[in-house]
Amino acid sequence: MGRADDLQAFQSRIGVAFRDLSLLEEALTHGSYANEFLDAELLDNQRLEFLGDAIVDLVVGEWLFHRYPDAREGELTRLRASVVDKAGLAALAREIRLGDHLRLGKGEELDGGRRREANLCAAFEALVGAIYLDQGMERTREWLCQFLEARAAEMDRERAAKDAKSLLQEHTQASLHLTPTYRIIHQEGPDHARRFTAQVLVDGEVWGEGRGKSKQAAESAAAEDALRGRETSSTG
Repeated sequence: MGRADDLQAFQSRIGVAFRDLSLLEEALTHGSYANEFLDAELLDNQRLEFLGDAIVDLVVGEWLFHRYPDAREGELTRLRASVVDKAGLAALAREIRLGDHLRLGKGEELDGGRRREANLCAAFEALVGAIYLDQGMERTREWLCQFLEARAAEMDRERAAKDAKSLLQEHTQASLHLTPTYRIIHQEGPDHARRFTAQVLVDGEVWGEGRGKSKQAAESAAAEDALRGRETSSTG
């Protein structure tokens, strides 16, 4: 398959028909390939990567903000990081087989550069930058959001599984710049049926109390009690 056919196949796979194919070529050109030629007009994808990085952060942040109106700042930051970190973007690149279409130098090719996480992440961001320059922001947002919608159910499950201690810590760090502490104030029962009572404190103030069959369970119950108390006070 020639390069023109390769680019056509890739555009069909991602659902974007570029008006300016040079932008797509630039997005798919690794620095190692550009360095093998003395052509000053041959550009690698680093500038487009810079642009795409900013766009990805904006679009993902905007999507999360609207999808999870009850999420606190700390949780939104964590969710965004799970999408836009190197591993997350490399996973999206693999979905569209982006590595198959990269232009790599001979050494990078031999070293497995098409599968390297850093290369895939950078190329995905560069591709986003290229789509933005070629198609505009609305089309770029639409293109990126299809990946987010495909992951929405998984994100919902992650949120539901998030334990109360982590949620409380995100809340207190975001709003007060403080980390909760826990103490066991009572334990009862025989070793095989022990029950613990824990309190959670923020800046020395008791925010919640809970019981459980282990110290961890009691602390989680205390954190849940604290979160309920915060929600009640914010709506009262």
